[in-house]
Amino acid sequence: MIVSPVILLLAGAAIGAAILGFVFQRAGGRALIGLALGAVAGGFGSALFMIPLDYCTFEAERESLDATFGFILVGAGIALVVTPVSWLAGKLLRGEGLVSSTGQPTQGTFKHWWIALPLLLPTLTILAVFLYYPSLETLRLSTMLSRLGARREVFICVDNFTRLAQDQEYWDIVGRTIYISFFIVVLSMGLSLLIATMAYLPIRGASIYRILLVWPYAMSPAVAGIIFLLMFNPSGGMFNYLSGNWFGFKLGWLNDPKVAPWTIIIASVWKSMGFNILFYIAGLQNVPKDLIEAGAIDGAGVVRRFWHIVWPLLSPTTFFLIVTNVTYAFFETYATIDYLTPGGGPLQSTTTMMYRVIQMGVYNNDMGKAAAQSIVLFMMVIGLTLVLFRTGGRQVTYGV
Repeated sequence: MIVSPVILLLAGAAIGAAILGFVFQRAGGRALIGLALGAVAGGFGSALFMIPLDYCTFEAERESLDATFGFILVGAGIALVVTPVSWLAGKLLRGEGLVSSTGQPTQGTFKHWWIALPLLLPTLTILAVFLYYPSLETLRLSTMLSRLGARREVFICVDNFTRLAQDQEYWDIVGRTIYISFFIVVLSMGLSLLIATMAYLPIRGASIYRILLVWPYAMSPAVAGIIFLLMFNPSGGMFNYLSGNWFGFKLGWLNDPKVAPWTIIIASVWKSMGFNILFYIAGLQNVPKDLIEAGAIDGAGVVRRFWHIVWPLLSPTTFFLIVTNVTYAFFETYATIDYLTPGGGPLQSTTTMMYRVIQMGVYNNDMGKAAAQSIVLFMMVIGLTLVLFRTGGRQVTYGV
């Protein structure tokens, strides 16, 4: 599908003008100024991703999937530029400050904005070198046919992404990643809340017991993988030894495609529980005891007091742990998988998206495909996090 860059630029300008014109009209500003500002923002947004790609997705020899991907990039660019401009314009037109000054102390503020720049320079330098540059380099590599150690790279537009969309094996890996991550998050948080509730009870030696519960989190995923390799080894592991002697059967913890994912889930849950327990105990300490006592006086049982008093007050801790556990489940299980089931398990039953990225980039030396898959994984986690903030964040109760 051939689409002229001029048409895309005009379409982006029209969309931006319509949005900013509406914002200016609603806020009592001049609609013509909003139309002009929106046209500039929309036109710039439509070219944000297309200029680096040289509009390659709309070339004559490209398939319809490439053109669809190009339209998605154009829409994303318009949204990335027009949305903050609309928000900023609405704030300024309504006479609202960009940062609320309510309750903000006047001490410690800078009289001139440029005075803060030298103080921020070390942090900005670190971010630029170790965060922004690698991110831009990943975006560049995702459009290249790049082999690790090769001297040359070839620009292939968005082929690394469109091939993923047509790869059924990769979609199976995406589904498997969601499946494993879901059970890691649910089991880890559920068991951690149960253990933290019991550990919070006034018993002798509770502080020592709590420290021991947190210890697994201090171990690296590789060490956790080695520990569970010794326990779940199909031939000489402790679990098969006990199940064989006591119950007369043995499971293929590491060589059965149906059981191996659950071995990864169990090891990952054990590894992350210490972190969750630590935060849940801290959250339980902030629950006012007088509320629990008032509930007991009113005749509420233990379960009812927990569900109607303790659980709502733990919602900020729970919401924070959901986000951190999702990040852990998607990104930090590689070492555990690699030690327990090298190569991604039997029939790739434990191959997750993160494992696939490293497998493709390090072992297959295909940096372009690895970069594209890492961007897909990153966008997937970002999207899931935004959904959590838009849905679960509204249910969070801060304070009594």
